[in-house]
Amino acid sequence: MEIIPTIDLRGGKCVCLYQGDFKQETVFSEAPTMVALNWQTEGARKLHIIDLDGAATGQLLNKEAIKAILAKVNIPVQVGGGIRRLEMVEELLGMGVQRVILGTMAVENMRLVEELCRQFGEAIIISLDAKDGYIATHGWVRLSQITALELGLRLAGIGVKRLIYTDIKRDGTLTEPNFEAIAELVAKLTLPVIASGGASSLWHLERLKRLGVEGVIIGRALYTGNIKLKEALAVGMKKE
Repeated sequence: MEIIPTIDLRGGKCVCLYQGDFKQETVFSEAPTMVALNWQTEGARKLHIIDLDGAATGQLLNKEAIKAILAKVNIPVQVGGGIRRLEMVEELLGMGVQRVILGTMAVENMRLVEELCRQFGEAIIISLDAKDGYIATHGWVRLSQITALELGLRLAGIGVKRLIYTDIKRDGTLTEPNFEAIAELVAKLTLPVIASGGASSLWHLERLKRLGVEGVIIGRALYTGNIKLKEALAVGMKKE
């Protein structure tokens, strides 16, 4: 099971939000590149980067910070946040991003998602960001009428290779993941699922591993020290 540290960017800084609320922000570092290098040094094999300003506006507003991270680390990086056009996907892949994460586009323009999956295959990953079971878009501020499972089933039929599932109410809370929702997705979808939101202990990681997720994205718990990256990586690598 992959353990993937996240670097959430807002105004060029590394931050964490509480349940995706821009008014509840904690700044953990003004030097995201150093944060990325630290996670790499501690053994991370992949980084998850979200442009929070981009998620809210539909524009890549932390592009320079992303470029700086890509220039310094030598591990794969996946990037999301407001990517809603073909040109933005092509730009990020051209910068050296391994995977581009799409969210809003999966609800509003599934035809384009299908075309991107046909063109770029494994480089496209879809994030199912759910609040009370329903997908939220545009930086998690607009609630749709489609459930995470319904959208996941549709995406499985158009060539999507893997999914990220985030329970917005658990994100940044240091409570626990939504194990029930994750278990349902893993059981009912044929696609690999990466869990995000709420993981705050090694026990949470062990349970997610037993559920069969491909990976876990961890944010606040790493920055607060609730989870030590090396210990988390050991859980991920441990044979059952």
